[in-house]
Amino acid sequence: SVAAFCEEAIVRRELAENFCFFSENQCSFEGLHNWAKTTLNAHRKDKREYLYTRKQFDDAKTHDELWNAAQIQMKQEGKMHGFMRMYWAKKILEWTKSPEEAISFAIYLNDRYNIDGRDPNGFVGILWSIGGLHDGPFMERKVYGKIRYMALSGCKKKFNVKEYVERYVGETQESPEVKKKRKRN
Repeated sequence: SVAAFCEEAIVRRELAENFCFFSENQCSFEGLHNWAKTTLNAHRKDKREYLYTRKQFDDAKTHDELWNAAQIQMKQEGKMHGFMRMYWAKKILEWTKSPEEAISFAIYLNDRYNIDGRDPNGFVGILWSIGGLHDGPFMERKVYGKIRYMALSGCKKKFNVKEYVERYVGETQESPEVKKKRKRN
């Protein structure tokens, strides 16, 4: 719609430009609002079900085919839909040792492959996803604290996940562990 386009092209762009112009910490944990830093710090020691290295993320070698598809799309096309970038960055938070590491990995990958790398839109999109920038607190949960959570089940309600994964990953041979986890989601 016209309203959605204007929201993205004007409002969100200006928010990103303004944040980066006036913030000395636009690429770091310190750039987040106090409520977000507090909640992420409170969940810093929460056990992560999976931990990945920057190389594993770069190579799209996670257990999550949707995340892998988003990473492959970014590497092949230099972009991904904003909704997918939210999912992509939030899962990096979930699968790294700390919010600082998550922000560092996400900025590295975004700057390396995405058209908006080294751009206010990229920095703000990552801090929004990982640290609730331009957002508010949500229901508290493990690892995320009060940062908005996204799940595979929510993505399935929004678009055809299977088709998206097949487009970028192809038909894959899932391990029994992945099949079992997918049934739970």
